[in-house]
Amino acid sequence: MTIREVSERYGLSADTLRYYERVGLIPPVPRTESGVRNYDASSLGWVELIKCMRSAGVGIESLSEYCRLFQQGDETLEARKALLVEQRRQLLERMEDMQRSLNRLDEKINSYEQDLACKERELRGR
Repeated sequence: MTIREVSERYGLSADTLRYYERVGLIPPVPRTESGVRNYDASSLGWVELIKCMRSAGVGIESLSEYCRLFQQGDETLEARKALLVEQRRQLLERMEDMQRSLNRLDEKINSYEQDLACKERELRGR
C-alpha cells in the first residue's frame, strides 16, 4: 500500500506516518525500486499498534521504548510486558478519572433538568 492509501485507511496524515517511521515507532517501510514506500502486512501491523496505543494515551517515549525493546529480541519479553502492564494501569486510572468526570456532569445535567421541570410546573400553576 502507498503512504496515501495507509493514510486514508488509518486516518493518519502522511506526515505522521513519516514521523513514526523516522523516530522508529514503525520499522523502516519497504520501498519500491523508485523509492516509494510500499507498506506490507508487517508495516500495517505496526501502524495499527501505534494508532491503538496513541488512542489509549500512550506517549511517544513509551512507544519508542517498546519498539526499541522489540527490536532487541525475545530477551526483552518481560520488559515489554512490564511496559504494557504499566501503560494499562495508567489507562485504567485515566478511565476512572473520566468516569468520575462523567458522573459529575450527569449530576449537573440532572440538576438542571430538575430545575427546569420545577419551573415548568410553576408556569403551569401547579
